[in-house]
Amino acid sequence: MAHFTRIDKNNIVQSVHVVDNQNLLNEQGVEEEDFGIAYLNKVHGVGLTWVQTSYNGNFRKNYAGVGATYDKDRDAFIPPKPYASWVLNEDTCRYDPPEAYPSDGKKYIWNEATKAWEV
Repeated sequence: MAHFTRIDKNNIVQSVHVVDNQNLLNEQGVEEEDFGIAYLNKVHGVGLTWVQTSYNGNFRKNYAGVGATYDKDRDAFIPPKPYASWVLNEDTCRYDPPEAYPSDGKKYIWNEATKAWEV
């Protein structure tokens, strides 16, 4: 199964749709994103913007969930920024905290007010 996102005019993911791989095959039996888009246009009508996403993160960096942003320049899906202090990691296209998650085996949550991990 292939996964496609419907994005709005601001490139924000509005929904994720599953498409049978058979609907992506070209004349040579090779999967093509454009064929999936054509299928979705047939089902939902033209005028919507579709971008394929990878459930495994094999392309476009991250699997796109509702609320993620599609960055055309990076050709990547970027999840919503969880906290104001977190910074986009250009390699992963995910947000990193200003302080690494502790590795002592305890469970922590981020406290944005103190900008620190708390048990």
